[in-house]
Amino acid sequence: MPTRVILCSLLVAAAAPAWAQDAVELETVEVTSAKIPVNLRDSTATVTVVSGADLRARGATDLRTALSLVAGVDIAPGGDSGPAGSVPALWGLREFDAFLLVVDGVPWGGAFTPALATLNLNNVERIEVVKGAAPVSYGATSFVGVIHVLHRAAGQGNATVELGVGSRGSARAALAMPLSSPGDRWEQSLFLDGEHQGLSADRSGWSRSHALYRGATTLGGGDFTVDLDASQVKQQPVSPHPREGAALSDRVPLDANDNPGGARQDEDRGQLSLGYVLQTGLGQWSTKLAYASNRGRTVRGFLRPGFADDGTTVNADGYQQDRHTREVYFDTHVASTLGDALTLVWGADHMHGQGEQRSANFEYAVRPDGANAPDWRGLHIDERTQLEDRRDFSGVYASLDYRITDAWRIDAGLRYNSTRETRSGQETDLTGPTPVVGDRETRHRTDHRWSNALGTSYRLWQDGCDYITAYANYRDSFKPAAIDFGPEAESDILQPETARSRELGMRGQHLDGRLQWDVSMFAMDFRNLVVTQDVGGLPGLTNAGNEHFKGAEAEVHLQLADGFSAIGTWAYHDARFTDYVQLFDGTPTQLDGKHLELSPAQVGSLGLMFAPAEGFLAYATVGRIGSRYLTKRNTATAPAYTTVDAGIGYRRGQWEVRLDGTNLSNRRDPIAESELGESQYYRLPARAVWASVRYDFGS
Repeated sequence: MPTRVILCSLLVAAAAPAWAQDAVELETVEVTSAKIPVNLRDSTATVTVVSGADLRARGATDLRTALSLVAGVDIAPGGDSGPAGSVPALWGLREFDAFLLVVDGVPWGGAFTPALATLNLNNVERIEVVKGAAPVSYGATSFVGVIHVLHRAAGQGNATVELGVGSRGSARAALAMPLSSPGDRWEQSLFLDGEHQGLSADRSGWSRSHALYRGATTLGGGDFTVDLDASQVKQQPVSPHPREGAALSDRVPLDANDNPGGARQDEDRGQLSLGYVLQTGLGQWSTKLAYASNRGRTVRGFLRPGFADDGTTVNADGYQQDRHTREVYFDTHVASTLGDALTLVWGADHMHGQGEQRSANFEYAVRPDGANAPDWRGLHIDERTQLEDRRDFSGVYASLDYRITDAWRIDAGLRYNSTRETRSGQETDLTGPTPVVGDRETRHRTDHRWSNALGTSYRLWQDGCDYITAYANYRDSFKPAAIDFGPEAESDILQPETARSRELGMRGQHLDGRLQWDVSMFAMDFRNLVVTQDVGGLPGLTNAGNEHFKGAEAEVHLQLADGFSAIGTWAYHDARFTDYVQLFDGTPTQLDGKHLELSPAQVGSLGLMFAPAEGFLAYATVGRIGSRYLTKRNTATAPAYTTVDAGIGYRRGQWEVRLDGTNLSNRRDPIAESELGESQYYRLPARAVWASVRYDFGS
């Protein structure tokens, strides 16, 4: 939907005589940007808080639908991590590790890449989205934003059960059980859920089972918490669609699956997280310790560029892989109150990651429609690879929150980073009469670097709960280059990515809190962006010189009446290479001035929600993704498209029944580029419809 239509719709809604209701005097607080509670009114960065009630009103069960009404956020479902995963884009950058995913205060896959396939959104209290680089308290972890998912605390909320059935044999069930009563010494909750999603592509779909136990008690004068999270994901992957020339290939049918028989992308993830908060003479002392283990088993295959289509000529490469990663996250910090207006958060953290993969690579012949895909177990293994990686990110940090006046706030952060990484790889060639074992190559890299942040906000006007605030920030950040654990044994460690960003914005609240808005502009200079390239016939990663990102984003929330609200968003993004030379057909090509692939110039959305406590409920969300380039040289363009999600339901007492639909416009546009299949793109999943019933055991 064009931007002017969204804005006009909001203006028309604003003229409705719906404000003859009681005033809304809710203060929204976020904890991500400073690790202390900050009133959203006074935040020095662009922050959006999506409540759990809002997620349930819209039937949001995945990251795309959950963040579809956050300005400038474009979530591509699926991707190389499998159909249960996603590829988020913020500030126009769609890089699989450019953002930080945090769940209940712990980076979720932070030492390597965000563990999106295992992310669960059941019983979420709220999601906080902070634009720009991660705060200094989260270390060398992200450049364009933090997505922080917070579940209900131990013992909080009512017991609920939900059952649903959906398109193509899909089904899900969820159970939330507080296991304690208010005032019990040991507060605890158990959340259980399972889901199966059938997809329109041949031989594809995914299932996920998940359990989360949360416990909390008073111990030694402080508050002790324990979280135990376990998930199992089984995926039958889809195939990305190859591009030939300036368009997606018409030799490959829609929803064809060219993976070999027996393809899978399975993950078993478990995490134990311990927390302790104690009031001391220096201030509130908080400590978090988490250990996570993830085992992955993958079998995948991709068509080669210029693939033969006779079904007998070898035209695809595949691999079988076993992967195991372990992560440890430790953070301890003190929030010291140095006066009525000054708070200092100071501490140290450490993130450890250790992973290894064992891959068996093969080639095979398949028709473009995938009808004769061979079982991988009967194929000859041409190469075996091993890759091991150990990384340690350590740092000490301090962040100062200074309220110069009631209206003027400054926050400043400084961090010293020490990162160390060791990577070793080995290849064994099995194409000849005897195996040829290559030399084991080992690389080491150590970096020591400062990062910093400075922000300010000033309340220009306030009348009761209504206000207008201006804010600005500057951030200098860096992050060691990602490792994707693909089928190659590339032991080289790339240069760390660095970025410097500036942001300027204004936010306001009017009509006794019924109208809220936020408008911001940003610019970011990026160096050593990690992109894909061909490494000896296998997918690999490389640094991509310099890039410049700039843009503007706007978000408007309007409560028309009790239970009836509208949200409109719009974003303009300009993401370009500024100095990057890449080989195309053996010819060095300067990409200065070219747009980054799959970065649309405009992204917008409009949502209407009617969700009273009792009776009929309904919602509709319209998303607009502008045209974007499919190639670095900007020689192929994908047209703009519009998606529609909608649902209806009915609440009565403790019961709720509903019917929800996603991508009702059934658009199948390219949304994310594969980093494993050369010049291949994942499409938006087909239309899906769900019917569900929910029972709340509370009063």
